[in-house]
Amino acid sequence: MGKLLTGAKTSEQIDAMREGGKILATIFHEIREFVHAGLSEHDVDEFTAERIAHYGAVPTYKESSVNFPGVICISTNDEVVHGVPTDYVFKKGDVVSFDMVIRYRGMCVDAGFAVVVDETPRGDVKRLLDYTERALYAGIDAIQGPTRVGDISAAVEEVLRIGGLGIVRELVGHGVGFEMHMPPDVPNYGQKGTGPLLQPGDTIAIEPITTLGSEKIIQLADGWTIATRDGSLSAYAEHTILITESGAEILTKI
Repeated sequence: MGKLLTGAKTSEQIDAMREGGKILATIFHEIREFVHAGLSEHDVDEFTAERIAHYGAVPTYKESSVNFPGVICISTNDEVVHGVPTDYVFKKGDVVSFDMVIRYRGMCVDAGFAVVVDETPRGDVKRLLDYTERALYAGIDAIQGPTRVGDISAAVEEVLRIGGLGIVRELVGHGVGFEMHMPPDVPNYGQKGTGPLLQPGDTIAIEPITTLGSEKIIQLADGWTIATRDGSLSAYAEHTILITESGAEILTKI
């Protein structure tokens, strides 16, 4: 076995990531139940902070090395990622992406999902959310034990191209575990058989980041929030994955 790109981990550290991943997935389930029109982004941030504390985890975004103004990124409509929670009040039909990293027993896990507030997705919005999630799972399915990053990237890109979605190229997946962001980068586009070789024991975050329009992005005045340049809707889906001898284990699910 070659060098682990995301750092050699003990069985106890991997178990901590499994436990942390279940906590993160549980909080996301609770957020899905909590979010409705009439609540603000700040309301969701406060609710999430309470749930993180309840489960004995640490909000990684609040660590001094990050110092994000919230425990969860909330990106609404044309906001792509890193959305700062504000006083904005959700309306029926808003497309909202949530992204969060927690640290549990010293180890980080990272995940994200998108929803439509108080409405069943349809039309182009349904296409946006469906193909973003399909691309995430296509990337996971491409992992068959030791795997080149390009195999994952190509699988994600193929689904997004079929769905006709914009692929934000400046924002990519990454290693995760000891820290929130670690090598290697895991782009949402690429060629099979290229890139670093992931080995059993590596842990990565796969995260398709998509738009209904152009892939071009801008950073907003708060210094954190990234939005689509053309104002098109954006969505996001992410899991933390453990590379195994024969495939992949999704750590951020119940």
